[in-house]
Amino acid sequence: MTAQPLRARIRGGIIAAGHGTRLRADGYRVSKPMVPVAGRPLIGLMLERFRAAGIRRLSIIINEASDDCRNWLGDHARDFDLDLIVRTTPSSYVSFRTVADRLLGGPAVITTVDAVMPPRDFCGFVEAAVGIAGDAVALGVSDHVDDENPLWVTLDADGRIRRLGGGSGTHVTAGVYWLPERRPAEPTAGFARLRDYLGWLVATHQPVRGIVLPRVFDIDRASDVAAAEAAEFALAAEIVERA
Repeated sequence: MTAQPLRARIRGGIIAAGHGTRLRADGYRVSKPMVPVAGRPLIGLMLERFRAAGIRRLSIIINEASDDCRNWLGDHARDFDLDLIVRTTPSSYVSFRTVADRLLGGPAVITTVDAVMPPRDFCGFVEAAVGIAGDAVALGVSDHVDDENPLWVTLDADGRIRRLGGGSGTHVTAGVYWLPERRPAEPTAGFARLRDYLGWLVATHQPVRGIVLPRVFDIDRASDVAAAEAAEFALAAEIVERA
């Protein structure tokens, strides 16, 4: 193993290949990663989080209809060692696997573009993941539920995910994932959805841990954008008041 510290070897990934069908139905005419929250596109918010965490080697997947995002990244991601994948994939699992495969050779943090949280919470996830011993996968989880179809997990007292899926649990997944340097065994078949792959990891008793995050917004509709903006403005006002 290289003598370079684990923290310095972390690579990042952003899954931004979705089409944002529900956001389009609500009137947005940009690609999903370019949907603005508090005046900044979702993809820009994600870059802020990776900058805050000190992760500059980044793979991003967008779909072939996201020319606006590709052009924006050309102007705003020059400080990253950027691997941009332009590919329309058939499923969330294929998008995840495509990005994960580009990040082999080191530990990786992968996030969906629509998981909105403050940079400090994202950094907290990274630090907690670095502190996990062994070859466990880790999922960001939250007890804040605002998804129409949440993926429930049940954590034990040690933070290991013992059950994933079903109609209830202790937390829901939050769209951010840690992959250790030595990856889990590959499945023998593909999956229709990312959640099916995650469920397979848990069901096959591979170590999967949950890292609890505060409130995370899953941006699928205009109402989600409004809720995230209200929370951000409230946080900004709180910081000013404390100052």
